[in-house]
Amino acid sequence: MTPRQIDLIRTSWSAVEPISDDAARLFYDRLFESDPAIKRLFAKTDMQAQRGILMQTLALLVSSLDDFERVVPVLEALGRVHAGYGVRQRHYDTVEAALLWALDRGLGEAFDDETADAWATAYSAVASVMIEAAADVVDESAA
Repeated sequence: MTPRQIDLIRTSWSAVEPISDDAARLFYDRLFESDPAIKRLFAKTDMQAQRGILMQTLALLVSSLDDFERVVPVLEALGRVHAGYGVRQRHYDTVEAALLWALDRGLGEAFDDETADAWATAYSAVASVMIEAAADVVDESAA
């Protein structure tokens, strides 16, 4: 990621933090609307707690953008855990779309094309690590 992209993400994140629960609610509402089958993966989940976990995870990622390698082990673990929950590679595109949509709705005009592209770039890096780690779990379960 470029320093400009990191700056755009951090600036926009500072505007998201005060509305974090609303932003997380927008995200999950959109995610479940986009793919109702995903909602089944959360059937026994305390969604209020889950929204908090989402925002804490995003905060960690935002703070680690200039040292991404530091969070790779965390992302690998998340990828493996999510695979165990039934998350598959195809779900990552739906998650990305829901995240960008929620940021756009939450930030309005502040979420311009350049900022959206920065978030998409960051998400792509995160998803790639998680998907690769998840593939190891899926391969092991198939063996």
